[in-house]
Amino acid sequence: MYLPPHFEEKRIDVLHQLIRNQPLGLLITQSVGGDLTANSVPFVLDADPDAGPGILRAHVARANPLWREARTVSPALIVFQGPQAYISPSFYPSKSEHGKVVPTWNYVMVQARGRLKVIDDAAWLHAFVTRLTERHESPRPAPWAVSDAPADYVDQMVRAIVGIEIPLSDLQGKWKVSQNRSAADRAGVARGLGAAAAEFDRCGTAVEPSAGLT
Repeated sequence: MYLPPHFEEKRIDVLHQLIRNQPLGLLITQSVGGDLTANSVPFVLDADPDAGPGILRAHVARANPLWREARTVSPALIVFQGPQAYISPSFYPSKSEHGKVVPTWNYVMVQARGRLKVIDDAAWLHAFVTRLTERHESPRPAPWAVSDAPADYVDQMVRAIVGIEIPLSDLQGKWKVSQNRSAADRAGVARGLGAAAAEFDRCGTAVEPSAGLT
């Protein structure tokens, strides 16, 4: 990833929070034959007892060749995409001062790397999907639980998936959020995106993609 120093985010707690807020990662692996494969997978991030950047855990369909074909001797790449938005030059007060402005795109991203391990264990999988369900159902007024489904059906579904675990060796963050602009231009970006968000809320039509970036 191209990472100018002024866009680099190194705070591990900030990187972890984005992963937890945006857990659907794009898992990119290479097969033994050299082909690249990308799969969107919801992850859970856990602390690494060996003091590494963290451990990502997930599951995939047993029918997905990823878990059989991934080249585990090389790190996999997982991309977590946070807020993003088109930035118009018209947002910048400096446009009227000198006109030396161009469009850009602001975004937040975390890239994680580590070697993928396969976990084909029914008890581990049952516990993991229960945990994953509880995490995403807990905000709902009437959360659904794994135990709400018939036990034999749950067992059948568990047999249809395989666990994956990725102890991370590297974690990088890029927060491209107008840090290279003046304070006045950054405030203009915030106003422009805020106005776009308000317009979207009013009429349901996106004038500009808005992601709350400042």
